[in-house]
Amino acid sequence: MLFGFHWNTANNWLFAESILPILLRGMLITIEASLLGFVVAAVLGLMLAALKSSSLRIVAWPAQLLTEFLRDTPLLAQLFFLYYVLPDYGIVLPAFMTGALALGVQYSAYTSEVYRAGIESIPRGQTEAARALDLSGLRTFSVVIVPQAIPRIIPALGNYLVSIMKDVPVLSVVSVLEMLNVAKIIGDRTFNYLIPLSMVGGLYMILTLFASAAVRYLDRRLPKRGLPLR
Repeated sequence: MLFGFHWNTANNWLFAESILPILLRGMLITIEASLLGFVVAAVLGLMLAALKSSSLRIVAWPAQLLTEFLRDTPLLAQLFFLYYVLPDYGIVLPAFMTGALALGVQYSAYTSEVYRAGIESIPRGQTEAARALDLSGLRTFSVVIVPQAIPRIIPALGNYLVSIMKDVPVLSVVSVLEMLNVAKIIGDRTFNYLIPLSMVGGLYMILTLFASAAVRYLDRRLPKRGLPLR
């Protein structure tokens, strides 16, 4: 016994084995929320980056203001807005979808800056060559600029995927049974928080290591050089 705590190895191993399937179900929710939130962040971030890159101030400025607003307001406030305010206007989404959407909207502000940096890294000659081939501005952006920009920003986008994953526990405030919320409920019912929370920490480490390895693999596989115009 140490400071009043008695560690029974056999019993604790049995306890850990009994709650592992429950935690794995919570981990599945964590993965799904992370991936869905990242998809929203990637798509919406690209749209914001495209708008901010416009030469028209009436288009670029509102997109920049929206980006600043999303970056400067807490994720929790945005989550509460989507969960409690939208139903007043007839938009009712399940808690899981609302949480994933909130994650995506929050991180779209950050991914838009990553996209912008990638777009600005493309040599101006690529745009000029596209114009010489009589490509429209939209086609130049979607076919010439974006395919070259994305391989350059894979590591930064991967970092935000990991960040989204670690922010998923915030969704517990709207009753999403993600991994950490499940561990807390187990601790509340068994008065044993050490084991479930320690297991969640280990599972999160596995997820983040796997995501980081996948990002490094993509970063090595995707070409970084300019693409030929066709």
